[in-house]
Amino acid sequence: VPRSLKQYAYALEAVFLPWCEREGITDIGQLDRRAVDRFTSELLSRTTAAGQPLSKHSVATYIRPIRLLLNWASREGEDVKARPQLPRRERPSRDVLSRAEIEQLEHAMTHERDRLIIRVFGDCGLRLEELSRLTAGDLIREGRRAHFRVHGKRDRIRDVPVPPILLRRLDLLIARRPPERSSDAIFLTLRRGRLGEYEALSAEAAYQVVKEAAARARITKRVYPHLLRHSWMTEMLRRDMNVVQLSFIAGASPEVIAQCYAHLTKDDAYEAMIRALTPRSPH
Repeated sequence: VPRSLKQYAYALEAVFLPWCEREGITDIGQLDRRAVDRFTSELLSRTTAAGQPLSKHSVATYIRPIRLLLNWASREGEDVKARPQLPRRERPSRDVLSRAEIEQLEHAMTHERDRLIIRVFGDCGLRLEELSRLTAGDLIREGRRAHFRVHGKRDRIRDVPVPPILLRRLDLLIARRPPERSSDAIFLTLRRGRLGEYEALSAEAAYQVVKEAAARARITKRVYPHLLRHSWMTEMLRRDMNVVQLSFIAGASPEVIAQCYAHLTKDDAYEAMIRALTPRSPH
C-alpha cells in the first residue's frame, strides 16, 4: 500500500498539478471533457528517458489516481464535469492449438486414459474442474446420440455432445475400470490410494497430464487445459457454429465467446463470407 500511495502522489503532484498550472486551470470546474482529453493526449505523446513512447500501461498508472481524486471530489459535492478515460490496452494474443497439434498431444501419451483426457478437452471443450468431476453416470445416451451432463460453474448443468468415435473409446475405458475403486469417476488414478482403491483423478493431476503431453510432443507453446478449451471454441467458430449454440454447449456467455473471433484470420473471415453468399445447391 505505501508504494501505491507514493505512485499516486507522484502522479498528482509531479504530473497532473504541473499540467493544470501550465494550462491555467485553477478550478475543478474547468476540467471539462476537452481539458481531460488534452491531458490524456499529452501523456500519450510523452517519451521515456530512452526515447520510447510511454506505454498504455504507464499512462494508465498516471490517470488512475486522478480519476480517484475526481471521484472523491464528486462525492464531496464538487461539480466534476469529466474524468480522464483509461487508455484501452490491447489484449495479449493467446495461442491456439491446431487440430494437428491436439493429435500430437494425444499420441504423445501411452496410456488410453491420458489420451482420452486430451481428446475430451480437445473435442468437448470442458473446463479442468468439469472434466475431473465426470462420472460414468454423466455420460447420457439418447438413441444414437450421447452427451456429457456437465456440472459447470455456479452448479449450472448443461449438455455437451460427445462424438461417436469418442463415445466408443469412453465406453471401453469405463468398462475396463477396476472394481477396486472408490469413485464412479470416468478418469481414475493409475495406482491405488492409501486404502487400496483407485480414486478419482484430481484436477491437478489432469492438469499435469496435459503438461506432460506437451513436453512429450515437444510443442513449444504454453499448453494448459484452458488453451484446449479455447482452441475448441475457436475451431467451432471457424466451422460456422452459431455463437448462441456454442454459448449453450460451452457454458459461457456470447460476450466471452466473441473474444475467440480475435484469433480468426482474415482468410477465415473471407471464407465464411463467401460461404454465406454462395447459393446452396438445390440437391
